[in-house]
Amino acid sequence: MQFIDIVYFIENKMSMSHIYQPLLIKTLVESGGSSTLRSLAGTFLSQDESQLMYYEDTLKRMPVRVLSKHGVVKRDGELVSLKIKEKLTFDQKAHLKMLCEQKLQEFIKKRGLGLWDYRLLDTDPIPDSLRYRVLKDSGHRCELCGATKKERPLDVDHILPRSKGGKNIYENLQVLCSKCNRSKGNKDNTDFRGDMTETVDTCPFCYEKIKKRVVEELGSVVAIEDRFAVSDGHLLIVPKRHCADYFELTKQEREDADNLLKILKKKILQRYPSVTGFNIGMNCGESAGQTIFHTHIHLIPRRDGDTPNPRGGVRGVIPDKMGY
Repeated sequence: MQFIDIVYFIENKMSMSHIYQPLLIKTLVESGGSSTLRSLAGTFLSQDESQLMYYEDTLKRMPVRVLSKHGVVKRDGELVSLKIKEKLTFDQKAHLKMLCEQKLQEFIKKRGLGLWDYRLLDTDPIPDSLRYRVLKDSGHRCELCGATKKERPLDVDHILPRSKGGKNIYENLQVLCSKCNRSKGNKDNTDFRGDMTETVDTCPFCYEKIKKRVVEELGSVVAIEDRFAVSDGHLLIVPKRHCADYFELTKQEREDADNLLKILKKKILQRYPSVTGFNIGMNCGESAGQTIFHTHIHLIPRRDGDTPNPRGGVRGVIPDKMGY
């Protein structure tokens, strides 16, 4: 290549996604046309503003703070100085540098490349397409508490934290709300995915047992026909996640159940024009009549004349108290 060819390439053909190409050519020109990879890497590091900012932060948080406590250095704004009274002689400077070099070599010998393990971690941001997929598959809700973006911000969390080697791969990502994510921190690697569809083998209403019976679904809940219906169109709204009763539902599950009830009401009225009312209820606890300890909400269509005296409605759970 001639000089004019390189000029033409830079001006007309160079397609850039970073500063690397022009920086490399400029550095090679400044070094006489050739340089070792190590020397080039050092130049790149000095031009990488993100790395400079990273080490500025590291300096402030670690060695400057520790050495200041010991009275070895002092910091005045952005200026850091040795906290020493006398002016160092050439020999004193050489002796201090020698001691520090010995400490460096001893530590490097002991730790090897592991000394820089934290710089080998995956620090790239999660690609937008991957973030979208994780959020979509979560139903746009926190895998731990069920919160949605309407309640608080949602984060795409690394199950195995990046500080422990966690990667930007689908299998290592889950959605947590900002509150749950802060509580988890980087000391835990619990995978909360799937908790919202947790199954108990002995439970007849757990999702895997009823999914073939589902007639309607909305987010975290489904609807099935009651096998012992008290009226035509009697449905049950059941959360996918196993929980004992209504009081264990998350806010999102309650919201989904409420919305599904409204949808089902419209469909029942369209299918059964004779329906003139509804009972909505749930049994919480054995003394309240609960026999299956997986939350289920009854939606019971009512018709004029289906019982001689409907007054009192759900008060009929205690027959003597129904009329008032």
